[in-house]
Amino acid sequence: LSVIDSREQKRKYSNSVHQLFHDTFKNYQVLLFYLVPAFLYCLYNNLAFINLAIFDPTTYYLLLQFRVVVTAVIFQILFKKHLSKKQWLSLILLTCGCIIKQLKVSHPETPVIESSDAQMPSFLKLHLSYNLVLILVQVFCSCFAGVYNEYLLKDTGAHVHLMIQNIFMYFDSILCNFLVLVFKGEVMNVFNVDMVSSILQPLVILVIFNGTGCGIITSVFLKNLNSILKNFASALELAFTAVLCWVIFGIAIDIFTILSIAIVSYATFMYSQNPVVNTVRADTKDENQENCV
Repeated sequence: LSVIDSREQKRKYSNSVHQLFHDTFKNYQVLLFYLVPAFLYCLYNNLAFINLAIFDPTTYYLLLQFRVVVTAVIFQILFKKHLSKKQWLSLILLTCGCIIKQLKVSHPETPVIESSDAQMPSFLKLHLSYNLVLILVQVFCSCFAGVYNEYLLKDTGAHVHLMIQNIFMYFDSILCNFLVLVFKGEVMNVFNVDMVSSILQPLVILVIFNGTGCGIITSVFLKNLNSILKNFASALELAFTAVLCWVIFGIAIDIFTILSIAIVSYATFMYSQNPVVNTVRADTKDENQENCV
């Protein structure tokens, strides 16, 4: 009984606020490391509004699909792993499948990028410019933040409990966004009565909880799987979304969607035959098991 009581006390202590502060001060370096992905995600979200105002939806979403390839390149560099030719082929097919899915979106009546040939699709009119650099920076921010987050979960911060790392990530994200508001001089506009009341709406609160849940699930996904497989999960999401929109809203599935689903499915099947394996650093597994509640 004494052994059971000691375990129960340890479990309660592990969940206490005191233990949270203890773990934070003990692992302050990991907290600082999380400033990197937090800043990059903050920059990504702000660039999304800028780029959506510049590019039409087709061009914007087409360029974002290159996250698959960029993620693979950064993954190889950070984890010192080399993808096989078959794995690269599956990633390229996945990118093509995602691009084809976006081809059905067109807004020729409101072209964003000027060109002498008005009939040419906007995504073919791209040239190296400040606007294009911005969206490439946005792609890099998303990819590097995701892979670096996995690196912290499996290597540098692998000895820290998963939920503590989520707290580090959210705290640093709040800090980065607050600093952006200070830089833009909009802090007082955010903390006024009207803004707070607009946030405290049932649907907005549900969106916040949904985003929080997605963030936690993503951390579990990256901890146990990897960023490469996350790309396939995101691509398959396109197919599921198309089917659900057809069932719930009656939105027709066109030839582009069917072709995209077929290519993404084949790419996923090809990748499943030779997946990338990236596990948690070996010397932290036993410690993590002891710290799990």
